[in-house]
Amino acid sequence: MSMYSEIYEQPMILNRLIKEQWPIIEEIAKKIKEQNYPTVIMAGRGTSDNVCRYAGYLWGAKNKLLVALAMPSLFSLYHEPPSLRNSVVVGVSQSGQSPDIVSVLDEGRRQGAITVAITNNNSSPLSKAADYSINILTGDEKAIAATKTYTAQLTIIAMISCELCDDRKSRNELNNLAGWVENILTQDLIIKEIANQYKNIEKCVVLGRGYNYASAFELALKLKELSFIAAEPYSSADFQHGPIAVVNKDFPVLVVAPNGKILPSMYDSVKKLKDELSAEIISISNNQNLLDISNSQIPLSNDIPEWLSPIPSIVAGQLFAYHLTCAKGLDPEKPRTIKKVTETN
Repeated sequence: MSMYSEIYEQPMILNRLIKEQWPIIEEIAKKIKEQNYPTVIMAGRGTSDNVCRYAGYLWGAKNKLLVALAMPSLFSLYHEPPSLRNSVVVGVSQSGQSPDIVSVLDEGRRQGAITVAITNNNSSPLSKAADYSINILTGDEKAIAATKTYTAQLTIIAMISCELCDDRKSRNELNNLAGWVENILTQDLIIKEIANQYKNIEKCVVLGRGYNYASAFELALKLKELSFIAAEPYSSADFQHGPIAVVNKDFPVLVVAPNGKILPSMYDSVKKLKDELSAEIISISNNQNLLDISNSQIPLSNDIPEWLSPIPSIVAGQLFAYHLTCAKGLDPEKPRTIKKVTETN
């Protein structure tokens, strides 16, 4: 088993999740609707923190919930937690082992909040700390760099959103998710060729916005941990407020910009980077105009709704990061200084 094979497992895993995990999703959604709590506090580290970013946009937009990221150190080190009353507290962790994330759910339960764990290990400390535990059904993830656990966690967030608003149209769109991911996998050789062109890059920025703000962070994380590139993620809006000064001729900019409400502002940002600063644009998009002004293009399926686009988009990013790592002569199975399970207090 390797990172590469685990990337290819994702359509099967997403199909299984969508078929098998509705009962627990329905139970959780019913409880949240009964209590009518307006606030969700989310806790995660690393890749799981990027899942929380996605939930902030999706649950905010579709479910009108105010989603905030917990500051785990307030719970685990300062022992001065904020009030969690009238909240849903969600812990996201592949292993369910990190003590600081567990401490957030422990405190939430003590204060009477609804507590939910999203994890790959239903016997973990995180699961035991929660009122409800959702298993993401990925099986063991052997590769140090998370791939299938990330997309499975995103899918759980999407399923909860559908059930909270009882949205049949969105639920039907979810049924197409595995096919959209499979379409990305058919472009594997194209993505490999693109990655080979950039084997000498040592720094870049990754831009996303809205639902794909999380994608920018996750893709940048993969590039850092696998290829050791100084990859910095930004909202395309935040990038205009100072960081754009780092861009000069041929500076690599990766852009995740599918069709949707964010596309016009993303297009304007990319056009400025290309025309005025001569940046090197690598785009993941299903907007032909944006693809046309990019130096390298990874096209998404045309019919992907914006709210689900982070899942196939990050699969494209995973393949890019994997092939770039190999092109650099590095081993994606042995990223330096990090390990599969990181326990922080």
